[in-house]
Amino acid sequence: MTDAIILTIPEDISARARQIAETRDQSAEQVLIDHLKMLSQSLPPDIQAELDALPHLSDDALWTIAREHMPDDAQTRANELLDRNSRDLITDDEHAELEILVERADRLMLRKAEAASLLRQRGFKSVNE
Repeated sequence: MTDAIILTIPEDISARARQIAETRDQSAEQVLIDHLKMLSQSLPPDIQAELDALPHLSDDALWTIAREHMPDDAQTRANELLDRNSRDLITDDEHAELEILVERADRLMLRKAEAASLLRQRGFKSVNE
């Protein structure tokens, strides 16, 4: 049985999910579900500590986190590496770099989602307010 949750995802995250979905021949929804399943497993202590600190932040700090984006240069590089990877042209060094960028994006997405959840708990309707 599945429970329907409607989630508004920032454009940078949805674009990334679509890119990954294309390389895996999956739907973007499935990519996000798989990723959330992976994230729901135990988190490394440093990431868990970061998330545990978020409830103690002010609304303004949470808004800043919820609206945060990957820097353009990092996003551009990740897109280049994803493209090279999808065409099997990626080197071992580039693959390692891609893994670092993916981990960075994952951490950002996790922080953003937690910040948005906390803002909703504090009475805000959406991070687009």
